[in-house]
Amino acid sequence: MGQSTEERPLKVVFASPAEYFTDAAPIGNGSLGAMVWGGVASEKLQLNHDTLWTGVPGNYADSKVAAALPVVRKLVDEGRFVEATAAASSLTDGPNEVYQPLGDINLEFETSNQEFKSYKRELDLHTAIVYTTYNVGDVQHTREHFCSNPHKVLVTKISANKSGHVSFTVSLSSQLIHNVHVVNETEVTMEGSCPKRRPTLDKTGIDNTGIKFAAALSLQMGGDGAKAAVINGQNLRIDNADWVVLLITASSSFDGPFVSPSDSKVDPVSEALRTLNISRNLTFSQLKAAHLIDFQGLFHRVTLQLSQLSTFGNTSLNGVGEAIKTTAERVSSFKSDEDPSLVELLFQYGRYLLISCSRPGTQVSNLQGIWNQSVTPAWEAAPTLNINLEMNYWPALPCNLSECQEPLFDFIASLAVNGAKTAKVHSSCSFA
Repeated sequence: MGQSTEERPLKVVFASPAEYFTDAAPIGNGSLGAMVWGGVASEKLQLNHDTLWTGVPGNYADSKVAAALPVVRKLVDEGRFVEATAAASSLTDGPNEVYQPLGDINLEFETSNQEFKSYKRELDLHTAIVYTTYNVGDVQHTREHFCSNPHKVLVTKISANKSGHVSFTVSLSSQLIHNVHVVNETEVTMEGSCPKRRPTLDKTGIDNTGIKFAAALSLQMGGDGAKAAVINGQNLRIDNADWVVLLITASSSFDGPFVSPSDSKVDPVSEALRTLNISRNLTFSQLKAAHLIDFQGLFHRVTLQLSQLSTFGNTSLNGVGEAIKTTAERVSSFKSDEDPSLVELLFQYGRYLLISCSRPGTQVSNLQGIWNQSVTPAWEAAPTLNINLEMNYWPALPCNLSECQEPLFDFIASLAVNGAKTAKVHSSCSFA
């Protein structure tokens, strides 16, 4: 049968930092997600939270719409599609609302003027951990990133193989209206809010009274010479550490699809700090162990074997300096070598993404899972009902991830509540 699930290499491998959003590596726990860019002098982790949308609950059961619908149908039947499209605007309450990015974790290292070599970045699907390694002189630098579902926290460990060589500045930022508060030299919070309505193209007259959000960051560090300080009242500075662990949590005021943000009793800052306080009492090893038990309990249910050992086998990052074939190179050469292990990787990558963006109790996976860098994403990053939402969940049962489809049925149940009201007003339908 070849290798077991645990032994067969399943790694998305990169030879350089990301240049574009689509080159970054996604991690997530169903609700909190991040895209890891893997920069050397500057690292960016783009954060998302599954509940951050523009808009507020609305009432679309307008009796006037019932009269407009026959007009639209008649125009369509007559082939007057442009006019039908214009008439159909009366069936809605304006443009759709959009999924919003939470913000960024920005890490600035003192390596901008130093040459680095032996760079490697990989997403290990077996562990749901992103690794980045590189050498500066005779020092090997390593970063590990994962997003824990059991503890609802994003974890980043930054280390070096020689003492006192971890120094950097960390800050939080967001494209949305926000404020950053430095609690002390090891903790910083950020809070903000989404627009009440989808912003216009010129971004004028934005009402930022939509869903509120918060992120909280805490750090642990080791090393005899390690020290931390507050810089410019906004950033945290770490110097001469052997290792640093960053813990990031996030929350929002979202309290279900029927509660307006202005009526929500959820305090996102308190929620983010409550979650953070649980995690910071644990070691990195404890957080990682809980993460692996949870993730691998889902991921290791299914093995796809189309080959014996991979022709190119994704090498581990343990041996810095070894030759390695990137996933992009494997894709480029697929027409000639038809490497079946690349198909295995693609199959398992799909399962990895579903596990990472859809868990019991989270929101439904949207058009981009939970990962989004733009305040105006394509097609609103919406869970579009024409086909895309369905496609997101096609693999759930065939790939033995039934728990991951629970948000889909929660979503359908919530749609049915207002859907029944709309159907009654628009089409005189009644439901027992």
